[in-house]
Amino acid sequence: MTVNTSLVNTVDLVLARKKIRREKRRLFFSTLGQNKAAVVGGIIILFYISLTFLAPILAPYDPYAINLQDKLQFPSWTHWMGTDDKGRDILSRILYGSRLSLGVGFSSVFFGAFFGIILGLVAGYYGKWVDTIISRSLDVMLAFPGILLALAIISALGPSLINVTIAVGVFSIPLFARIVRGSTMEIKQLEYIDAIRTLGANDFTIIFRHIFPNILSPIIVQGSLRLATAILSAAGLSFLGLGAQPPSPEWGAMLSSGRDFLFSAPYMAIFPGLMISVLVLGFNLFGDGLRDALDPRMKK
Repeated sequence: MTVNTSLVNTVDLVLARKKIRREKRRLFFSTLGQNKAAVVGGIIILFYISLTFLAPILAPYDPYAINLQDKLQFPSWTHWMGTDDKGRDILSRILYGSRLSLGVGFSSVFFGAFFGIILGLVAGYYGKWVDTIISRSLDVMLAFPGILLALAIISALGPSLINVTIAVGVFSIPLFARIVRGSTMEIKQLEYIDAIRTLGANDFTIIFRHIFPNILSPIIVQGSLRLATAILSAAGLSFLGLGAQPPSPEWGAMLSSGRDFLFSAPYMAIFPGLMISVLVLGFNLFGDGLRDALDPRMKK
């Protein structure tokens, strides 16, 4: 009788937590919709994402086609953003470049989040010597400035967009791991985790079915904010010649090419720089809105 009562209480506790999660999701979307900055950031992000899919339709010219007769033309009705030093249409290159910049940003953050989440969950759940080894390894990585670590990785692997993705992803791992570790250590102390363990659930089930879903909020916030940093870092590495190689229409590489024509053709640097700035602003605004909506302590 006592066992049956305990089982019923455990099931009721799990169902109650699921109901609370549903209510939190409803409150989250309501709060996020009321945050004007987050809405503006979301619109910016959706606009850029739409460019990546519509680039073949919207681009008026081949982004790789060289036409030296039309080089360094100022913005006009024929070329809305002008042409570069090789006669390529800048608008077309920017549209296709959105695929590269966003692709590197999302891929690097996914790379860093995947390994960071795994390490954080393992360290936070098992603790003891496992936590010590993982935490000290992360501390070593955090001892290096992110861009310096990325430069070291690219120096070893060679310049390319794939290597930039790996480099930016690697220095994102410790940030995700530390957030996940702290949240995991907090959640695993709750009573319902002990109740689930007494029912015979193994560690894998407890970690990925009952702990991980309850620590998604800080991960999502960190991921959205990290996207802005990843895109900016990738553009900076391409600007230095360590990322996308010619003739790829990556925004950082285009900005690097435009610096040689700041006085004769300033639009070559202005438009790629503006695209990077607005996209980073969009992710920062949206990330701040997510933090306000997901963290009760941030609510006014």
